[in-house]
Amino acid sequence: MNILTISLPLIILIGVLILVGGWLISLYNMLITGRNRVKEGWSDIEVQLKRRYDLIPNIINAVKGYAQHEDKVFTQVTTARASAMQAQTPTSHAAAEAQLSQSLLSLMAVAEAYPALKANENFQHLQSELVDTEDKIQASRRFYNSLVRKFNTRVEVFPTNLVANLLGFKQYDFYDGPDEIHTPPTVSF
Repeated sequence: MNILTISLPLIILIGVLILVGGWLISLYNMLITGRNRVKEGWSDIEVQLKRRYDLIPNIINAVKGYAQHEDKVFTQVTTARASAMQAQTPTSHAAAEAQLSQSLLSLMAVAEAYPALKANENFQHLQSELVDTEDKIQASRRFYNSLVRKFNTRVEVFPTNLVANLLGFKQYDFYDGPDEIHTPPTVSF
């Protein structure tokens, strides 16, 4: 028996194992990279939501100075803001943000009834900051959802799905809620 005849199949087997191992490592790294990008995208949304949450008390205080008798609206906005800040998942955030957007629309409707408030430079600045923040939230949401779509597709397609299932990679939820959260509050002067 020749040593070459024994070692050739062994060399081929080792080569195949190295190729399969490299391929599995590549798939694993691709899934980790995708998961981290999705987390980064969600973090971008949270930054913009925090900015929005920080603007809301200032807007409430500006409106309160002119419309002290609108306690119901102020309470709704405050409650909706607190609920949105406590949301943990994209789905619960979307529902809470829809409620917050509705209450902000009510607050802006109250502001419309006070011409002196609408003319107030500080209030106008706060409104423009809110609209800018809403635009940034929408852009962050689109970015996050595109990352989720790419990652979820990788987790679902063959043969990556075999590795993903074996290693416990789960799909992410899209951050998509009712239509009213996609439209920033209307500001008119």
